[in-house]
Amino acid sequence: MDIEATKNYCRSLAGVSEKEFAAPSNILFFYVGDKQFAYFKTSEPEQWRFSIRVAPERFLELTDQEGIKPARYMQRFHWVSINNIELHESGLITTLIDGSYQKALSRLTKKTQVMIALSKS
Repeated sequence: MDIEATKNYCRSLAGVSEKEFAAPSNILFFYVGDKQFAYFKTSEPEQWRFSIRVAPERFLELTDQEGIKPARYMQRFHWVSINNIELHESGLITTLIDGSYQKALSRLTKKTQVMIALSKS
């Protein structure tokens, strides 16, 4: 899965918005409601580094893999950074995105969750 396909997959999920921050942050965030579920670094160094939240039980498993490390400043919340998403199976990437999206969605109010579910239909 390449970078554009990953961005498009994130955009295709219900209730998703994105926001890009310029220098000094240089980050493209994906949100469901007001909760982040994924982001890309958009400048050097590590341009297109992709970060997502994972389940606590998957955190150690994933960070033991080549090219996946704890996300800077966010590892205590079980976020990981994938240096080059093109080196990983697209099934793994979409599964991780779905998990991060569901975690963020579950943190929204029930009313907001229902509105997002209805907008998907």
